Amino acid sequence: MNLSIKIFISLILSVIVGLIVGESALPFINWWIAPIGTIFINLIKMMIVPVVFCSLVVGMTSLGDTKKLGRIGLKTIALYLCTTAIAIIIGFGIAGLVHPGVGLQMTSDAVVKVKEAPSIMQVFVAMIPANPVASMAKAEILPVIVFSLFVGVGILKVGGERAEFLVKFFDACAEVSYKIIGIVMQFAPYGVFALLLPVVAKNGPAVLLPLISVIACVAVGCIIHAVCVYSSLAQIWGNHTPLQFFRGMSEAMLIAFTTCSSAAALPVNMKNCQEKLGVSRDVSSFVLPLGATINMDGTALYMGVCSLFVANVFGIDLTMGQMAMIVLTGTLASIGTAGVPGAGLIMLAMVLQSVNLPMEGLALVAGIDRVLDMFRTCLNITGDGAVAIVMDQEEKKHATKVAHNG
Repeated sequence: MNLSIKIFISLILSVIVGLIVGESALPFINWWIAPIGTIFINLIKMMIVPVVFCSLVVGMTSLGDTKKLGRIGLKTIALYLCTTAIAIIIGFGIAGLVHPGVGLQMTSDAVVKVKEAPSIMQVFVAMIPANPVASMAKAEILPVIVFSLFVGVGILKVGGERAEFLVKFFDACAEVSYKIIGIVMQFAPYGVFALLLPVVAKNGPAVLLPLISVIACVAVGCIIHAVCVYSSLAQIWGNHTPLQFFRGMSEAMLIAFTTCSSAAALPVNMKNCQEKLGVSRDVSSFVLPLGATINMDGTALYMGVCSLFVANVFGIDLTMGQMAMIVLTGTLASIGTAGVPGAGLIMLAMVLQSVNLPMEGLALVAGIDRVLDMFRTCLNITGDGAVAIVMDQEEKKHATKVAHNG
């Protein structure tokens, strides 16, 4: 049986079992089953830094020059920002049709503590690791990316036999990392079951029903964005049918959905994009780690839905100007909160503040944030794969054009 099907079956089973046993079984689940999920997450996290570091060094050396890196980088960031803006608009569209929160009398005295979003200059400063080993130990992806690029450039500058030895060494390390990921993924169905069972047993339908409209809006919006935007990009640029694209992305999507972590899905996404979608290693090694930190399409869509939900609950009509401000703030915030834990709530807090919506609305959304996080993370890494396909084809066209002119 295909691994993706096994993971999907375990996902369905976790929902069924969780609803049957309910909250009364939580002590047993948390003691005996949840740790299996933690072990699975740790196994994946164990490979994040080795895969990102080795793959980026190999990718940088195979790019051959820094001009190519700059060209790919600018195009990638521009495309991520465009899809992020589209995601917020789709979120508005879905929420505008469904009107989540209308007629819902919900008051909350709860105060949600949200970390202050860093300024754009703080993000740039944090990107440069004072201690690369410490950044690796903390699995801080952006500093690791920057250090990897410097190592790659350094190898290119050295050149000759010594550089060739290092390239082969890092290439071998990357291959070993991919093989280990393949072994870890065999345990994915058990890990997925163990991760989702506590969530379903704890929340159950009773807690989710009052906010089901918000969950439905985010879920439907994510599906529309994935099918209409991402699969279209994959088909137009990479000649992949929607079925081929989603089949190639399925394992990474299910891991992202279960773990709510773009970083945890990154090693699987890199492996699948190269092996199943035909993306070259040099492009995927750069585009996917970058996307795992700055591509926030799922979070952006969630912000569009949640801002309208909060406005509806408190009886506030958003003007077109306020909606435009949400699109602009959300798009820029996706870069500003890159790599920050809890980025979803930070971005939502920034958006609510930018259009003067009640910050108490955060407390309403925070209760179902874990459920919404599953959908938005899944969409984020799907976008990473689609953009990697586009960039790969753009680079192939550029290489063909250069060869023709030469």
